[in-house]
Amino acid sequence: MNLYLDIFLTFLKIGAFSFGGGYGMIAVIRDSCLSKGWLTEEELINFIAVAESTPGPIAVNMATFVGSSRAGVLGSLLATVGVVLPSFIIILIVAALIKNLLKLAGVQAALEGVRPVVIGLIIATGFTMTLKVIFNVSSLISAVGSFRFDLRSAGILFMLILVAVIWKKFKKKSISPILLIFISAVCGVIFYK
Repeated sequence: MNLYLDIFLTFLKIGAFSFGGGYGMIAVIRDSCLSKGWLTEEELINFIAVAESTPGPIAVNMATFVGSSRAGVLGSLLATVGVVLPSFIIILIVAALIKNLLKLAGVQAALEGVRPVVIGLIIATGFTMTLKVIFNVSSLISAVGSFRFDLRSAGILFMLILVAVIWKKFKKKSISPILLIFISAVCGVIFYK
């Protein structure tokens, strides 16, 4: 299959069958990109970090980065359009035809059923990223014999948690995620030079 068509169809599928917003899509993007050999686990984690720290929705940023890494500007455009198109069409139809859709009992029941899956996907993605960043393994199965604890990553994580807790205690509100991203970037520059 043509690479451009493959990129577009892959991200069209991700956009059509992912629930829970950008964080819910990360697991599907990860699975698709790793199975196709488009990215390594390390590259994916770096893309997630960059996508999270740049303006815009994380899934759209991820699609743009992956498309660009595989097929340049046209690839980034196709991946971005592919991931956004299903939501755009669905919202357009919902807005135009069914104004009270969310009030229907069946729709509410379906959304209640989807929530646990979305939470599970987000937790699984966070767990997988933690294994890779802190322990340098891709899964619990691969951890046997290849376990290597990264003290610097664990130290940065601990420091961020400590800063967030102290901030909450003294400021009586949660710290801005932007500030946490900035602090972690500075720590990365200091610890990883």
